[in-house]
Amino acid sequence: MTTLVADRRRFAPRVGGKRQLAGTGALLRFNLRRDRVTVPLWVAVTALMVVSMPNSLKAVYSTPAERADIGRQMLTNNSLRAMYGPLFDDSLGGLTAWRIGVYAAVLAGIMSLIIVVRHTRDEEESGRQEIVSSAMVGRRAPLTAALLTALVANGVVALLVAGGLAGQGASGALAFGLGIAGVGMVFATMAAIVAQLTESGRLAKGLTGGLIGAAFVLRAAGDSATTDGSSTLTWISPIGWLENLRAFADERWWVLLLFAAATVIQGAVAYELAGRRDVGSGFVPTRPGPAEGRLGTAGALAWRLQRGSVLGWGLGFLTGGAAFGGVTKGAADLVGDNDNTREIIERMGGQSDITDAFLSTMVGMFGLVAALYIVSSVLRLHGEETSQRAEPVLAGAVGRLRWAAGHLMVAFGGTVLLMLLAAVGLALGYGADFGPILGACLVQVPAVWALGGLTVLLYGLSPQVAPAAWGAAGVVLFLGWIGPALDLPQTVLDISPFGHLPKLPGGEMAWGPVGVLMGIAGVLVAAGLVGLRRRDMST
Repeated sequence: MTTLVADRRRFAPRVGGKRQLAGTGALLRFNLRRDRVTVPLWVAVTALMVVSMPNSLKAVYSTPAERADIGRQMLTNNSLRAMYGPLFDDSLGGLTAWRIGVYAAVLAGIMSLIIVVRHTRDEEESGRQEIVSSAMVGRRAPLTAALLTALVANGVVALLVAGGLAGQGASGALAFGLGIAGVGMVFATMAAIVAQLTESGRLAKGLTGGLIGAAFVLRAAGDSATTDGSSTLTWISPIGWLENLRAFADERWWVLLLFAAATVIQGAVAYELAGRRDVGSGFVPTRPGPAEGRLGTAGALAWRLQRGSVLGWGLGFLTGGAAFGGVTKGAADLVGDNDNTREIIERMGGQSDITDAFLSTMVGMFGLVAALYIVSSVLRLHGEETSQRAEPVLAGAVGRLRWAAGHLMVAFGGTVLLMLLAAVGLALGYGADFGPILGACLVQVPAVWALGGLTVLLYGLSPQVAPAAWGAAGVVLFLGWIGPALDLPQTVLDISPFGHLPKLPGGEMAWGPVGVLMGIAGVLVAAGLVGLRRRDMST
């Protein structure tokens, strides 16, 4: 009956824009309620990462001479420009925009694509959108509500950034906040287009994530070739637009028009595509695969479902490792005689040798990113269950534990693969011996597995609380990335499992903490599987 009602609405004549948008307000409120935990966490992490940076930089570059010196280094260090972009002003505001702008833009883009895909393609894939469309809801209302949800999230980020950095200059703070939000909305509308083309939410997220990665690479390539962000490659990338906005350095307000134009044009394309397809379908149909043979086991099915994600993450770790390995060569030149910078890097890296400390810090960063991968991969179980795709599998001769084990093998085994690829990239970029770097990367695995075990536990208890694992990942990311720069007490940093790992290469190997983290991960996974076995599915 639901399908018949939806079909009648689908083929009904268009009578105007109001009918097309009917129910948008109700869907927007529903989206905000569903995202009342995850979106505030994304917003808080992004904004706090930005507004905490001036105090951190003030501790590192305490004098105008030190700040001017880092500006001179950016003129000759291509690798650092590829990482952070060019420096246009050596004030604390200008240093903040330089040091964190690129990464804040990437976080805003990822947050936006997750929001849009979750409330469009994921809803259609699960079948819930067809039920919603059978009521008094316009055809374009779900897409509009999803984009408005992304707009609200990015708007709050802009307000928090502008307010938090106002002390460094109101004009620059406003420009920087609007620029970060502009990048988020460009990728939100880009995700809206991809969601119309594909039939899978997983594929839509992967493709849009790949576009964000491509934008980062284009900007990095352009910035490494020029000192002022004028490269064509930089201007092709929306992330490059943010740095060319030049917040805190004689702002180019007209660059905001690029964000607005791209958002409007891409949004119009998404709206047009949404009006030309049936609910649940896509312009690029999913290629059917074999129902037996290579997919004859739960593990093989899990690999088929997640192999694209694993390969995408792996490519990112390999190329990122090569890039960071190249930057490590200039670590000593970057630090120079700045004792504060040296102290922070040594605190993060755990060594007095600045090169080893910097390399250890980079390895730790890859561990933190791998934590995001394992949370995403484990929560694939949550997606399969809530979309009711798990039921046909479990209806056959496949038990819950066997079904879950297939996905967990991909999640936990994939972590080892990612860190291995990161080690290969770092060794190639830095030109160092592979053995010590491999050991440093693999020692991150127990901490990543501990967070993965927590995710399994939350999912095993209830699918409703499973997304809280993203909150734990956000806390770990913040403590590992920003905590040392804020000079947080060691007791606070030890909340993260990464705070207990030995600092390699260069430091002494400590097997005790590694063994404890492995044990904790095993206990959490076992407890989560017990919970999954005892509870009802989709409850």
